[in-house]
Amino acid sequence: MNRTRILTALIILAALVIALAGAFITRGVMAYLPFLQAKKGDWTGAYVPLGIVDQRPWQTAATLAALAQSAEEKELAREAERLADHQVDQAFSQSLRQVSLDKPKLSSKALALQQRIAELEKTIKSDEARIAQLSAASATKPGATSNASDLEVAKAQLGLDQNELSDLREDLARETGDQRIKLQQELVARQVAMTQYNDNASRSNGQTAVASAENYKTLAQQLATWRSLRNRKELIAQAQQLARADVAALTEDQARLKAEAASESDKAASESNSDRVDRLQEKAVRQNILTILGGRLGTQQQLMALYGRWGEQVEIQRKIVVHLILRSVALIAAICLLTILTGWALQYVLAKMVHDPRQKQTLSTVLSLGTQGVGLVLVLLAILGVPRQMPTIIGFATAGLTVVFQDFILAFCGWFVLMGPNGIRVRDWVEIEGVFGEVVQLSLFRTWLLETGNWTAHGHPTGRKISFLNSYAIHGKYFNFSTVGQWMWDEIKMTIPSGPEIHPLIKKIYEALVKATEADAKTAEAEWKRVTHEQGSPQFSAMPSVNLRPAGAGVDVVIRYITRAGVRVETRNRLYAMIVELMQGDTTESGNAAELVSRKLK
Repeated sequence: MNRTRILTALIILAALVIALAGAFITRGVMAYLPFLQAKKGDWTGAYVPLGIVDQRPWQTAATLAALAQSAEEKELAREAERLADHQVDQAFSQSLRQVSLDKPKLSSKALALQQRIAELEKTIKSDEARIAQLSAASATKPGATSNASDLEVAKAQLGLDQNELSDLREDLARETGDQRIKLQQELVARQVAMTQYNDNASRSNGQTAVASAENYKTLAQQLATWRSLRNRKELIAQAQQLARADVAALTEDQARLKAEAASESDKAASESNSDRVDRLQEKAVRQNILTILGGRLGTQQQLMALYGRWGEQVEIQRKIVVHLILRSVALIAAICLLTILTGWALQYVLAKMVHDPRQKQTLSTVLSLGTQGVGLVLVLLAILGVPRQMPTIIGFATAGLTVVFQDFILAFCGWFVLMGPNGIRVRDWVEIEGVFGEVVQLSLFRTWLLETGNWTAHGHPTGRKISFLNSYAIHGKYFNFSTVGQWMWDEIKMTIPSGPEIHPLIKKIYEALVKATEADAKTAEAEWKRVTHEQGSPQFSAMPSVNLRPAGAGVDVVIRYITRAGVRVETRNRLYAMIVELMQGDTTESGNAAELVSRKLK
């Protein structure tokens, strides 16, 4: 491995490590309910709210309600929302009363702000009295412009004073730590949010658990639903745990307030009348807080029990989905088993009906691929279901497969061509793309040849095994020399010195050639006529021909004749011997040269 590949591998590895580290560090952003996450090391309900009042019960119930699907879940979700809403309302009420008990120590700056607020309140009262006086004067004298102008000025001054008073109260609240204003703002914001939620919330009852689960027809949908139910159950269990922690915290607060109330009642006997009045007022407020706290505790306990029932309902639905998954798995197993048994049955019937080994092998391959393909399609339908926009998907898939596998598709189609009556078989002698050889194997996609030389000239195997995609049967060409006949035209060229005896010699050569090739010519004409389905006399002739061409030293004689490809060399050698004997005149029966040549050829 060279340095470049090592460097590339290291860069990729570094990128992978950085990506995994980043994913681990930012895994908190994937939390489905972030407000359910407690602080590290404090899972007992220690939650830091964003505002003064903890609105987590409502956030939890509202978020889980959006996940409800069946009618039973939706009913439980609505009850959880009602209880959580009541819980948060009681928390606001308790916080408002608790704030009223707080008596912060006033600093010099706070005292100055308080004095300024008192003065400004008096000024606002005087402004309101003047506005009332001017309004009455305007009603008595509607046409007086001075009264209208004074009234507008008074209203503007009142607005400025009210704005200043609001700012001073906020400054005093910040200086003294008074949170009543912030509580009021949170309460108003919650009321607006609840109004919007009630307007937008869907109140559809949905279907029962069994009916909704039956909508998941495919194995993929069932597995996804099972995962969703499992995650939902974990979230509900988490919410129940937090509600249990809130119950424990409220119980502690209730016990603490009761203890404080008991201690305050013991001190009441030694106080003066004025202090006793204040103490009694505080006791009344504390008693009111205890009442609210008891209501909050009961509501929280109901909410905890409700989350328990909700979790049981989700567990029931999960068991229903598990049952559907088992049914789907059984269906897929049945499809696979049926595919195997069908393939065996078809192979058995094929063995009984077809006896030709080549045809049996071809049909066996087709049936095997067909049954496996149908089984695969049925399994995919059971897992994924019927896809939407099926024509479009099929079109794109077909186009992509055609482009990617066009060579294999052509090879597969070419296999059917080669299996036809004009194709090739194992042990045939063929020429494919200029390569000669014997067919040793013929599969769905490829043809294997044992290469030879030009076997029409007695070639011998080279020992090399060459394969070709069967697509040559469609867009290429091939020659099969093992078909019936195997006829071919061959030529013999020679030069004869010119002279008066040349014409008798040519006549003798032609007569001998016709006699020697007469049987082959008749057989070839009969086979050609049968192949072309020609009626009557054939349009072509297999008779030999002798042509003369002038040459410088004599005459070129071109002899053409029909012969079988396998005996081409033997036929040529015998004709050469015949012609040489005729030219030398080396015969004992010069007048019967044709019979002599015929005997030699035999």
